[in-house]
Amino acid sequence: MDAQTLVDERGELWLTLAPLWLEREPGERDYARMIEEIERHGLTLRELEWIFRLELAPVLARHQMSVVGEWRGFDDHKLMKQLVAHNLRLKGWRRKSWALFSGLTTMMTRHRWNELMV
Repeated sequence: MDAQTLVDERGELWLTLAPLWLEREPGERDYARMIEEIERHGLTLRELEWIFRLELAPVLARHQMSVVGEWRGFDDHKLMKQLVAHNLRLKGWRRKSWALFSGLTTMMTRHRWNELMV
């Protein structure tokens, strides 16, 4: 899959779910927007879980762990470039490694994800 296809297929979903990793707790409007975007894509819970664990968490967890700057918001363009680059490399051993360590990259956000999935 090429970069443009990734942006076309996942870009809006990724950007809509990114607030799960922000410093502030997402509000009702944030969650409503996330649900609307999820429904628009028609993905199964299993597919969403893998998007959360493999496509988003490895990139966004780095923002949470960063001590430089704030993580109250994202530069959408920069974030999209990081997500696309990560996902273009997400094959073979990298995919397996991220699956193995996804508990670590999702632990700070898991409670929000669970609330969204209820």
